[in-house]
Amino acid sequence: MTETVLANAKIVLADEVIAGSVTLGDGRIADIAEGRAVPPGATDCEGDLLVPGLIELHTDNLERHIQPRPAVDWPHDAAILAHDAELCSVGITTVFDALRVGSAVTGNRTSYGEYARQLADEILAMRAGNALRISHFLHLRAEVCSETLVEELAKFGPDDRIGIVSLMDHTPGARQFRDLSKLRDYMRGKHGLTEDEFQSHVANQIAIRERLGDRHEAAAVAAARRYGATLASHDDTTDDQVARSAEHGAQFAEFPTTDEAARACRRHGIAVMMGAPNLIRGGSHSGNVSAHVLAEADLLDIVSSDYVPSALLPAALFLGDLWGNTARGIGTVTQAPASAAGLHDRGRIEIGRRADLVRVRRLDRAGVIRGIWVRGARKG
Repeated sequence: MTETVLANAKIVLADEVIAGSVTLGDGRIADIAEGRAVPPGATDCEGDLLVPGLIELHTDNLERHIQPRPAVDWPHDAAILAHDAELCSVGITTVFDALRVGSAVTGNRTSYGEYARQLADEILAMRAGNALRISHFLHLRAEVCSETLVEELAKFGPDDRIGIVSLMDHTPGARQFRDLSKLRDYMRGKHGLTEDEFQSHVANQIAIRERLGDRHEAAAVAAARRYGATLASHDDTTDDQVARSAEHGAQFAEFPTTDEAARACRRHGIAVMMGAPNLIRGGSHSGNVSAHVLAEADLLDIVSSDYVPSALLPAALFLGDLWGNTARGIGTVTQAPASAAGLHDRGRIEIGRRADLVRVRRLDRAGVIRGIWVRGARKG
């Protein structure tokens, strides 16, 4: 067994930071020792932070690589490899790749088709072929406001590494886009819709939700149980919506849109996840509740990079500074997401856990990554 010793580091444990060294062996953390000594053959971390590998529960990043520009489809194998390499480079060592299930086929210019099963097969094949640098699971985003959700869910099963199923409802006038002016801006910017086309899109989506939404919601909850996956809610806005999520068994809430919903999550024991871009920008691009406000109110548990992978580490460091507790800040992108997704072998620097580690040097409010290890093997 080949051992790697990372010495003279500020080791970020679950609830404290200590000066010491970590020994990696056979893909696991073999030992943790306090002290600043650098034994012969060890890597001198020069007082840098040593944190668990970051865990990303919800990212749209793969979609950006598959379609780098509107109407431009990129080869999937190259896109998956680029996505994997990008996440690794920013310290993410475990990712739940978010794939939409549920299509709308009668929406004219705003219709969208099925893609998740094919892309999932490609990701899993590349994983089986040891082509990927980091650990990949699947996150099925179950769009209840769609026409084909039940059929698409049926194509997946317990062997597909589905770690998360989230209940997505993008019905116009509700949740994330309860302010239709925000949806209008988004749809016009993305699709170049006229006002008549936008109104037709709104009417069509509302009709689909009224006809199929409840059936689809029940199907997604049942599918999560069949897969053995964690259930997440998405864009909960009201007390009633959170209560319904709790009834379904949701373990965490993705991006609650209001302070009311975040507080309801806390009462129901549902962990709250917010986006790193919201935190770093100082507010939501959709006009929803600020992640900073929730953090100051002690209502923020997990951070996701959402659409900016490089935002995850700076957001965790920012929270550590805000709370005056580096371990707690780092925990929002390591131990908290691991716990929410039921991954008990990673997320903390503890003897016996996976040797997924990131060496970070603080640079003002940001952090420079100076080393990445996945199952004990150096990846960057």
